[in-house]
Amino acid sequence: MKTYLKILIAAMLSGLTFFLLQEDSGPFFLWWLMVMILGCSFMPITSILFPGFQDKGWMFSKVIAIAVSGYVTWLLVTLKILKFTSAACLFVTLACISVNLGIAALQRQKGSVPFSAAAKKLIVREELILFLAFLLWTYIVGFRPQAFGEEKFMDFGFMAAMMRSPSLPAADLWYSQSPINYYYGGQYYAVFLTKLTGTQIAVTYNLMRTLIAAMAFILPFSLIQQVSSDYFKNTGNTLSQKLHKLLPCCAGLLAGAAVSLAGNMHYVIYAKILPLFRETNYWFPNSTRFIGHDPETLDQTIHEFPAYSFIQGDLHAHVVNIYFVLTVVGLLYAWIKNENKEKKKTLLQLPLLMCGLFLGIFQWSNAWDFAIYYVVICGVCLFGNLKWFQNWKQGILISAGQWVELLVLSLLASLPFTLHFDSGMAQGIRLAQNHSALYQLCILWAFPVLAVLFYLTALILERRTCRPLRWLSDTDTADIFIAVLCLCAFGLILMPELVYLQDIYEKTAARSNTMFKLTYQAFILLGLCMGFIFIRFLSDNSRRWIQIIGGIGTICLLLTTGYTPTAIHQWQGNIFHKDGYLGLDATAFLETSYPEDAPAIRWLQENIKGSPVTLEANGNSYSSYCRVSAMTGLPTVLGWYTHEHLWRNDTDDLNERSRQIELIYTSRDENQVRSLLSRYQVSYLFIGQMEREKYKTLNEPLLRSLGEIVYDDKTVIIRLLP
Repeated sequence: MKTYLKILIAAMLSGLTFFLLQEDSGPFFLWWLMVMILGCSFMPITSILFPGFQDKGWMFSKVIAIAVSGYVTWLLVTLKILKFTSAACLFVTLACISVNLGIAALQRQKGSVPFSAAAKKLIVREELILFLAFLLWTYIVGFRPQAFGEEKFMDFGFMAAMMRSPSLPAADLWYSQSPINYYYGGQYYAVFLTKLTGTQIAVTYNLMRTLIAAMAFILPFSLIQQVSSDYFKNTGNTLSQKLHKLLPCCAGLLAGAAVSLAGNMHYVIYAKILPLFRETNYWFPNSTRFIGHDPETLDQTIHEFPAYSFIQGDLHAHVVNIYFVLTVVGLLYAWIKNENKEKKKTLLQLPLLMCGLFLGIFQWSNAWDFAIYYVVICGVCLFGNLKWFQNWKQGILISAGQWVELLVLSLLASLPFTLHFDSGMAQGIRLAQNHSALYQLCILWAFPVLAVLFYLTALILERRTCRPLRWLSDTDTADIFIAVLCLCAFGLILMPELVYLQDIYEKTAARSNTMFKLTYQAFILLGLCMGFIFIRFLSDNSRRWIQIIGGIGTICLLLTTGYTPTAIHQWQGNIFHKDGYLGLDATAFLETSYPEDAPAIRWLQENIKGSPVTLEANGNSYSSYCRVSAMTGLPTVLGWYTHEHLWRNDTDDLNERSRQIELIYTSRDENQVRSLLSRYQVSYLFIGQMEREKYKTLNEPLLRSLGEIVYDDKTVIIRLLP
């Protein structure tokens, strides 16, 4: 691409950004530039991990840079070697970059191969896609930026607590005098990037959301483009040179859309087909709350997917982990693609070691992903080794060694977290007593499952042999990799029908969390696979029926991507009217949702340092209570009840705290009130609209007499206690 054309494109993108984001353009550009610099800086190690990729893993370098720099910072902070400050984040990141510069110097001495012209074009194409996806998602989110509703109080509160804390884990904002006892890694990485850039979480809460959404498109594009390119290079000799270049790009785009934009067939049936015959009232969350909800039963389940998460707006663990799990899948393909031709080095292979580090991160970011992707990695290792070594005993033994290596490395990497984590949330594995109706399973999963069954059938027919090792030897590596992902996805869909992990939701939603976390990853894996499968089918000129299936599958997949614009219109409104753009400030809702409390909460945000206990009225999960702790990160005695029940599984203590908070606000016994305040080391007492609403007999004269008034606007009072 000529220089003047690059300058023109850059100018147009900059102008579009300023036009769409207005005053939010600064933080947006800062985050984009940060990700660009981190990715470029980590290319030396990434090129070693992805040697067979045309772009040498360019897009994955950004995620690896964030993961490694953030992990080293977290490790040093949890070991109390460093404090969790912006300076520490910058220092560690620069140190990691220096290591990469050293690797780059060694590579130059050995005569490393520079990027080819085709690779440079691919990199430019990927960067343009990433920038546009990041920009458009950021603009869309600006129509509903508030960290209010669903899980947002928790997600933002975790970030606010970590922004205040010089140590990790931070103080639990909803259970004072104790550290967070939950998987906080996802929110930690958002805070790490916030401190690294010197920005504010009020904006970066949303920038992290949109960065993940953009990565959820570009990473599948990069991976499946490479998988398809390898496949067509090895097997598609009858294709024209133009198709050799075009088809991998189409497969990548289809995979990106399938992972990040598509819904399930529930959307197509209930939002597009049924309205042709009868009046319906489709609401975009319906596609994630179908089994057990329509019709309603005591077996209520959740089957979300990334597009819903991006639009709905939580920054929960399963969302932040998306770009990490996609990187693990990319590393696995880089490993299996290498083909281990020397058949000597079976342990300490760099892509697998990096997978082990990511598995360790998963244990404190989203533990479900640790279990899921450990199995996925084991499956890819087994099939890869059997293909290479063509010996059952040798392949299984080598794979077992790699499985142990991965497990040990991941456990060591997560040890600073697991040593202090009370994993009492899960209460054992149980056989499923409830099962999904067949028609509901078919509505949700029949389309991708049938696509995969046709694909696996085609693979078997292409290699007419009953000898598994011979079949593996004759089958292209790309097909083996995709087939393993398909089989793993099948297992994830089937598992909740057989067993589930028991938790506190046993009575009404026993399988809910198990189905949610397992099928979420099944959706991602199947999205990756379908991008490859349908383009592979469409390119098969030897079998007409395969091409027809590929065409039908592509049309159905594209129909499901209509979920995203439908959901955006229902949730964010008309994004083509810029007047509805509210900006990226996740806390701007305070002035409208809590008009009386907002000035006082702002005062706490701006004036209180550290993490002193600030008492407010507690409430049930997903309620409007606990707005002070959620927005400031200041710990309170008790916050959202169900969340703390899940995290600590001690209802007696939670009930006792709830009663004592009520006594503090309502008792007429001054000694009792002072004793309770001292017991929980309360530094600030907050009396606002929610406290007056909950405690009708609130003893305001007594509370006003305690300590020193540091804030009083006649509506809200904040007392500093001795």
